Amino acid sequence: MVRKSMYIWTKALIVGKRINNVVAEKEEAEMTRYASLPGPWLFPLEALQSTPSTSSLEKQLYDRARGVEFLYRLGSSLQLPVPAMFTAATWFHRFYMRYSMDDYHRQDVAASCIFLATKTEECGRKLRDVARVCQSKVSGKDVAEIPDTSKEVENCQTAILLTEEVLLEALCFDFVVESPHAELVDLFSSHDPDILAQEYAWTIAHDSYRTPLCLLFPPRIIAAACFILAQRVVDGPNSPSLDLRISSTPPSASLPTPPSNKPPSPDRSRFALEYFAFNEAELASLADTLRVLIEFYSVQDKTMHPHLSTIATIPAPTITLQRANLYSSFSRLSGVNLAESSHPDTGLGRTPNSSHGGQTPEVNANSQTPNGKPVDSSS
Repeated sequence: MVRKSMYIWTKALIVGKRINNVVAEKEEAEMTRYASLPGPWLFPLEALQSTPSTSSLEKQLYDRARGVEFLYRLGSSLQLPVPAMFTAATWFHRFYMRYSMDDYHRQDVAASCIFLATKTEECGRKLRDVARVCQSKVSGKDVAEIPDTSKEVENCQTAILLTEEVLLEALCFDFVVESPHAELVDLFSSHDPDILAQEYAWTIAHDSYRTPLCLLFPPRIIAAACFILAQRVVDGPNSPSLDLRISSTPPSASLPTPPSNKPPSPDRSRFALEYFAFNEAELASLADTLRVLIEFYSVQDKTMHPHLSTIATIPAPTITLQRANLYSSFSRLSGVNLAESSHPDTGLGRTPNSSHGGQTPEVNANSQTPNGKPVDSSS
């Protein structure tokens, strides 16, 4: 009887382990399946045409860029760490996928995103201080000239709090944001790319928040696009095109390998592709990300900001989706360039600086030698 009981117990234990293994395999497969799906905050490109805002898409993109510009200025004046500003910029774009620009002014939303980010990113700032800086940007006065107890500051505080309530609802209290900058850090750590390419990639990633790319593609796609575009700027116009840099098959793969006792050196221009190991669908997304970035730079005023000419004239990949350009000239929409913001604090109108640099690609037209130039609000 004891032997039979032991047999039954052992058999039950084995069956139980098998069931647990099957359940674990199913859970792992389910997690893998969900991991491969786009997140709740990633949208198809067509979704930009279906936002609650009634203005044209090109006007919405212009206002998004202006809103992020204001957000950057506000965050810089408050001396926030750049990750907090990137988080706030992401929320800013997400907000307008659910609420109309007609109902919520970009400056109120930007200020609310900044204030919320100071809490979630543990870089707290007082509401009164945020309101004072915000009011200084709107009025064009120095923040020291804005009294703490002024009616304007009080109204600004109220607007920030009221908008924050709607922002929390729009975000569904989902504060988690992944940044392409984190992917770039990992990329730089795994390889030792050119320092200038690193700085350019870091700055282009800053500028990517002036576009809706964070709504369209995962951070790893955006990070790769920023790095590849930076490499192309550093390498110059005679280097491989963007099409060659992101092709699924290296250009030399079809050529016979010359006899040599040494292995061929790796293709530096394809480092990001090899690091991220993109599939065909991701390569298509990468191509479209590059196109959006180049389109954005191309609509800036190159007479006022000639350092943008090099990056703006780089031919976009030809393997992108067949679609009309997202961007048209900002000067046509506003009568002024984006750099000519309503706030005169030109010293704060730059892409936020960081340990990885704050420069926009510039190449000397004669020597093709890369030079850095501080980014201003035209970025």
